[in-house]
Amino acid sequence: MYYESNLTQDQIAKITGYSRSMVSRLLTEARRQGVVEIRINHPMQRRRDLEQALQARLHLDEVWVMARGTLAHGEMLRRLGVLAARFLEAYLHDYMTLGTSWGTAVYETVNALQPRTFRGIRVVQMIGALGTPNPDIDGPELARRMARALAGQYATLPVPLIVESETTRQSLMRAPHVQRVTQFFRQIDLALVGVGTVEPEHASLLRAGYLTAEQLEDLRAAGAVGDVCAIHIALDGSLVDTPLTRCILGIDAETLRRVPIRIGVAGGQAKALPILAASRSGLINRLVTDEVAATFALRILEEGSLSYVNATEPDAD
Repeated sequence: MYYESNLTQDQIAKITGYSRSMVSRLLTEARRQGVVEIRINHPMQRRRDLEQALQARLHLDEVWVMARGTLAHGEMLRRLGVLAARFLEAYLHDYMTLGTSWGTAVYETVNALQPRTFRGIRVVQMIGALGTPNPDIDGPELARRMARALAGQYATLPVPLIVESETTRQSLMRAPHVQRVTQFFRQIDLALVGVGTVEPEHASLLRAGYLTAEQLEDLRAAGAVGDVCAIHIALDGSLVDTPLTRCILGIDAETLRRVPIRIGVAGGQAKALPILAASRSGLINRLVTDEVAATFALRILEEGSLSYVNATEPDAD
């Protein structure tokens, strides 16, 4: 009555026999329980100049760059997720298999999807679970959320992200209950992935407790500047091979590169180098980012200097 028929609380009270205060409490409870959801769709301004420059320099199929203005990092990520959701929705159709990774940018994208009903949608978790203090941004929950938004089915990968040895990894990946999920990897039509960094101040895998500071430093020493689906990559796009990277469970680089639509979502200054690496590696072929990351990435390309990246973004992820 209130939201669809535009009746006032007084009118609803007279019709239902409830007091006006009870009507108000019921409306509040409806929002708390998720019966009612309110979305504010801010106009999403884009930087077309940066989009064209990045697309040309990185040979990507499509790039969207959000105009950030003075937004703090957390609000930037939320709005970036909204923009990425609109980007992703343009590719959705019946009988698709979608793959998801993990992280805040992917969470914000999935959270901003407009609920729609598709036939034959399947969502697959592409990397092992992290068991983070915030399960909302972990792979299993993101696969479930995306499937619910699109009225589809989902398959979660029942393994941790990192194990203690390469032998353990190989054994787990051969297990029947794991192969029931990994068989879908080669059927993925669209992959939604975050782009991680190995900078200690901003490394999500370090914050999640999956990497120690020493392990992160080993990855840096081996040339890694970032990761996609925990596949660590150097600035030139080459894969980083260390004892640790051989213990990570999830989709491999070759299989990911065969996915037709590979959307990377990342924003902020700390993601400039990882975005360059991810694009050069072929692990992503489409990008949704903000003007800060885009500007810093282009500066590095144009001037060949990493000095811009060494400055700290005050509220970076």
